[in-house]
Amino acid sequence: MADRYKLYYWPIPFRRHFIRYILAHVGAEWGETGFEEIAAFKDRGPDDKPYPFLAPPVLHDLQCDTWLSQLPAIAMYLGRKYDLITDEDQTLRLICDASDILFEITRYHGALLWDRDSWAAFTGDRLPVWMRLHERLAVECGARVASGHMFGAKAPGLADLIVAALWHTMIDRLPALRPVLHENAPVIEGLADRIATRAEIVSMLADWEDSDQRYCAGQIEESILEMLN
Repeated sequence: MADRYKLYYWPIPFRRHFIRYILAHVGAEWGETGFEEIAAFKDRGPDDKPYPFLAPPVLHDLQCDTWLSQLPAIAMYLGRKYDLITDEDQTLRLICDASDILFEITRYHGALLWDRDSWAAFTGDRLPVWMRLHERLAVECGARVASGHMFGAKAPGLADLIVAALWHTMIDRLPALRPVLHENAPVIEGLADRIATRAEIVSMLADWEDSDQRYCAGQIEESILEMLN
């Protein structure tokens, strides 16, 4: 079967897995880029790109020749196309939260490296606050550790996939953070684990080739791993 989509992103889980979770869940066929391809694509001049974007991720819907950049826009596009959204406003809010959390855990996309004091403050306060906020959202809409979905959905939807792509990827690639999630957001942990163990997601994750770049790559990943070690 021919690919329906082409996903342009660095060969790391970080933002890539959000889109991969959605595509795998709906059974879509898609192609992906390696490092050299996406680097060359990104570095082309604004007038030399097939679509005007600054940085990946970029998704090309090959069937209708639609291009999109920015994770929230891509996720909402796929969510609408495959009828995965129960509450549009709250789902978008959750995606924007995820983008903020990724921004923070990488210390503003690598503008700074982690040191012991700043990491202790982040994992002792800021990150647990994010976790508890998502826990409250999940609990208030009836989700439990072993059952239920975000925003009262009857089946896994875009919000659940975002939760899993955010939190399960984090605790899977950085397992020392699982106890922090378990303490502060056991329902979110359970929901993320349930989504990540669905057959189509397991199959997608099995295709991921592990490497030394476990999570976000580069010096900031080295900085995070140093803090966790």
